[in-house]
Amino acid sequence: MDELAYLLADYFNADLLSPHLATMPTWRKLLRRPKDVYQPLDHPGADVLLVVARHPANLALIETIPDVRKRFGRIHAFVTDSYHHQGYTEVVRAYESITVTAEHDVAFPRDRFGIKVHQMYQGADCLRWAPQSLREREIDLIGFGRIPAQFHAHFVDRFHRADSAHLYLHSPLGNLMAPSVRVERAMLFKLLHRSRFALAFHMNAGKNETGRPMSGDMVTSRWLESLLAGCIVVGMRPVSKMADEMLFWPQATIELDASPERAGEQLLDLFATADTLIEQRRSNVRHSLLHLDWRYRIKTMCDLFGLSMPPQLEHDLAQLQRRAQSWQ
Repeated sequence: MDELAYLLADYFNADLLSPHLATMPTWRKLLRRPKDVYQPLDHPGADVLLVVARHPANLALIETIPDVRKRFGRIHAFVTDSYHHQGYTEVVRAYESITVTAEHDVAFPRDRFGIKVHQMYQGADCLRWAPQSLREREIDLIGFGRIPAQFHAHFVDRFHRADSAHLYLHSPLGNLMAPSVRVERAMLFKLLHRSRFALAFHMNAGKNETGRPMSGDMVTSRWLESLLAGCIVVGMRPVSKMADEMLFWPQATIELDASPERAGEQLLDLFATADTLIEQRRSNVRHSLLHLDWRYRIKTMCDLFGLSMPPQLEHDLAQLQRRAQSWQ
């Protein structure tokens, strides 16, 4: 989500506000109410405030700005994990409108808080991170983010052995916050550019070890990033309208067997044919450039929120089309 925030700030020449966590009050610790508390922000205000929220609870970030409704003419938001309905609070009433990622998440905040709610999918910075060419790929399989434990354990056991000719690279990321995220994100894309196959599983695959609500409908960022990088995506695809509309081209994903052992056999067969999948890699990059870039989402936000289209955004949208043609 940081990508979207940085792009919005660049295109609209806007201040990027990022509240810092404050020390949790002792009474919250004693009562075991670990709600995040942020240091207040002093900003003079502007005509529009755009909030990039990973979770509905992040919509409360506007409370860090005193008299926020007096300082900003309009407040809008993009919400990613919109299925966390318990994260919405009364602060949502301060918004003119928000977007949610799944169509069936529109009704709850709209009906409860009386605001405009639109559906809009996630994106990726395709213009920045599309590979320059389909160079040699030394990593057979990469996995990052959510991987069902039984699959991960089997792939580790199978491919980390000394007698295995294949490389399974997993969990390369460690930073979750602050500017270091941008450094590791660049490293992630470099790794994806060198990977043949990338794992992606819907949220309901495997046991929910976090205890948080999950949505098996979601096409999360790992799908978009892997396809953009020219990887062949293998795993368990969501069965949803979102997946049908976002991953619509032939062979955009390859389904693995529900048995980790049989999935491992599938991967061995796929590794043996990796060099024959050049056209599929090109198709994945091309369709990402044509459909999955954040800039298409920002254009939609301009339409939904009544914002003027920045000239640089129009230029970059045209550049996406040109880059896509080079992957024909």
